[in-house]
Amino acid sequence: MNSLTNKKGKQVMKACLVLFGISLVLSFAGSVFALDSKAPASAGSKIVKGSENIPEISVGKFLKGIGKSTGIYRLIHTETPEEIAEAKAAEEAKLAAEAYDPFAGKIVPGWQKLLMMAIGFLIVYLGAARGFEPLLLIPIGFGTILVNVPGAGMGDAPHGMLHIIYSAGVGNEFFPMLIFMGIGAMTDFGPLIANPKTALLGGAAQFGVFFTLFGVALMNFIPGVDYNLMQACAIAIIGGADGPTSIYVSGKLAPELMAVIAVAAYSYMALVPMIQPPIMKALTTKKERSIVMKQARNVSQIEKTLFPLLLLCITALLLPPAAPLIGMLAFGNFVKQCGVVQRLSKTMENELMNIVSILLSLGVGSQMTPEKIINMNSIGIIILGLVAFAVATASGLLMAKFMNLFLKEKINPLIGSAGVSAVPMAARVANKVGMEYDPSNFLLMHAMGPNVSGVIGTAIAAGVFIATFG
Repeated sequence: MNSLTNKKGKQVMKACLVLFGISLVLSFAGSVFALDSKAPASAGSKIVKGSENIPEISVGKFLKGIGKSTGIYRLIHTETPEEIAEAKAAEEAKLAAEAYDPFAGKIVPGWQKLLMMAIGFLIVYLGAARGFEPLLLIPIGFGTILVNVPGAGMGDAPHGMLHIIYSAGVGNEFFPMLIFMGIGAMTDFGPLIANPKTALLGGAAQFGVFFTLFGVALMNFIPGVDYNLMQACAIAIIGGADGPTSIYVSGKLAPELMAVIAVAAYSYMALVPMIQPPIMKALTTKKERSIVMKQARNVSQIEKTLFPLLLLCITALLLPPAAPLIGMLAFGNFVKQCGVVQRLSKTMENELMNIVSILLSLGVGSQMTPEKIINMNSIGIIILGLVAFAVATASGLLMAKFMNLFLKEKINPLIGSAGVSAVPMAARVANKVGMEYDPSNFLLMHAMGPNVSGVIGTAIAAGVFIATFG
């Protein structure tokens, strides 16, 4: 019995370490390659506009900074008065930057408000009539309509309803944290624990994040497009197709772009059934799409209960900036798996998740105003998000094909597309496409492995960005 328990514990630890290690390596690599070792942050020979006042970060400084941000370093290191003063000054500068609103006082013509209201009705149509993430798009659409009604003042400070919602939980980390807690309570990590190598697929899909990071820098060559490095990091998270993480990172690094980043992330999550299948069919053969995977082993309740605790411990020791997101995910999942607080688990999964989703979506919609959306920067974000999402999907598929070169028991490459963070829609799409070629080929649970690892991978990438520039 003891040997069996030890074996299960090792399997859980292996899943945690593989997942965290792959995502962390990809995150570090992407951030290091995005930073020139000697020159200021630039795209080619061009300094990224708006980044002139951001300190130069060499590869050595980056690695040193990441090392100092680990929980291990902070546990054994006592801060000096100089370090405390420096941290206080950085926090004051950050608060001053967050208080600055580049759109304050900008006057827009009435036709632009009318255009934004039309966009709001289009978003509502996509959610209600076409079934694209209706739980998110319908509130976002109504928030867009209401904030642009002339004279209504619903988005005006300090008493407008939509302004209050945004200030209470969208413009900070409150609502995204609650969403992650609900996601944790709704998630089953069993498929990932049963087959830890699927974490590689979730890690590979994070290439979409780093592709976006490079793409943002390159787009600064286009007249009218102007992003700095902190905005680039916030935009890059769209490549992970994770709405709450996108809101969290943009709130930390680029609050002025939160509206378009959030809408882009949620829109591409909603459009997964349209975007992914053509890419999946283009990069795989009919034979590969018909691969039948063996049923995964049963995962014990002990393993499922230990997994979130180990994941939280590893995150706290190695990457504390990612701990808020992963910590709430782990908390929600532990409440679900421990089995002694079912009332709390059901509340997280249902009532709390529904309430927070409504408020978060209305708050996001409240930022869909003409001065924030109708400009070249916002159009660039929409384009980059689509391309990055396609790259993330392709990366997961190609990683699966690469792994099959070395595996005796082949995996169906379609599950690689589920490495993006759109849970559980990406897994359902992989299952649906697989059943088109073999109705008996049930891939849903296999696809959930890379799907949930993608959520954690994107959160780790977000932690790296915040540790570097936040």
